Amino acid sequence: MDREILDAFNRSVHDELFNNIVPFWLQKTSDHEFGGFYGRITNELIVEKQAPKSLILTTRILWTFARVYAFSPKDNYLNIAHHAYRFLIDKFLDREYGGAYWMVDYRGNVLNDKKKMYGQAFTLYALAQYYLATGEQAVLDKATQIFRLIESHNYDPAHRGYFETSNRDWTIAEELRLSELDMNEMKSMNTHLHLMEAYTTLYRAWPDEMLKQRLYELMHDFRDFIIDPETMHFKLFFDAEWHSKSSAVSYGHDIEGSWLLSEAAEILDDQKLTDEISAISLKMLDKAMQEGFSQSYSIFTEKTDNGQLQRKTDWWQQAEAVVGFMNGYQLSRDQIYLDWAIKCWEFITEYFVDREHGEWFYETDENGNPCRQRYKVSEWKGPYHNGRACIEILDRLKMISQ
Repeated sequence: MDREILDAFNRSVHDELFNNIVPFWLQKTSDHEFGGFYGRITNELIVEKQAPKSLILTTRILWTFARVYAFSPKDNYLNIAHHAYRFLIDKFLDREYGGAYWMVDYRGNVLNDKKKMYGQAFTLYALAQYYLATGEQAVLDKATQIFRLIESHNYDPAHRGYFETSNRDWTIAEELRLSELDMNEMKSMNTHLHLMEAYTTLYRAWPDEMLKQRLYELMHDFRDFIIDPETMHFKLFFDAEWHSKSSAVSYGHDIEGSWLLSEAAEILDDQKLTDEISAISLKMLDKAMQEGFSQSYSIFTEKTDNGQLQRKTDWWQQAEAVVGFMNGYQLSRDQIYLDWAIKCWEFITEYFVDREHGEWFYETDENGNPCRQRYKVSEWKGPYHNGRACIEILDRLKMISQ
């Protein structure tokens, strides 16, 4: 591809990260009265000061700024990571049973004490990245403690994989679902995907032999149970024995998973596994390209159990699409993937970036019309997907140029 096109792509992504995404979270989201970060901010920047504060938003901000600091080591990036870490430790960590609560109120009082593995995964992911940024042994100790708790209580020794949700005391809960949109099943693709990314980052910080084996096993779980070998889509929900309970397709997760699987295989330094995963990743990308995008390169949210295509797009799915296609180009050197990465990024800059209030809109329709009723900041809307995508793109462009 023309060097000028790649240089322009690089400049656009760099500008978006450091002149829009990062300043927004630095300047507009910290709660200096009660700690942590405001639980909800509207598109018009109205702060709902008494909104609950979620484990997911807190850990995603911690991960993002620890990672941004590693990319561009400036004190103000590390300071917001410190701010997130203090609130996580003070308000979310369970001093009696270990692990992290799911939700606290705006003052930091516990509202939901469930130990959802999705939440434990993001806690682990954030702590591991924060340790890589700071080198503080106490941070790594907290991460490894959570790893051991997950393995002691939610690992399934009979059928592999991990049970979805525990009560505060780590007994398996009856109400397992992550959110009201999810099925009440014992295992899910989503939780296993984020455990895999968390274990990958923890392994960078702590190359423990048991962790290595569990990371291998997670990748085999995806190969053996989660990826449908006929459709090359992720199956989404399962019972304890890995019987699929849903036929819905999440195109965003397919593409996100395609590059996270590659990342995990890479860190394990196993060429046979890497080759196998590379072939799977490219097949998943090809299926998503065929089925999951509009003519303007926006990715569809999902295909439901009844086969209905949801043609809207969430910010995270569009961001993950760019990284997935960049990864596809690096695996194959096929120009089509790089072309698609740039087209997906162009859709973002044209329609998702909020030029008036900053950051990105939560959702657009396939024509790029934003849904202004969705929150700019919420329990699910943080800087992790788009911030991480920018860093991944910049890193990958550098590798491509070399």
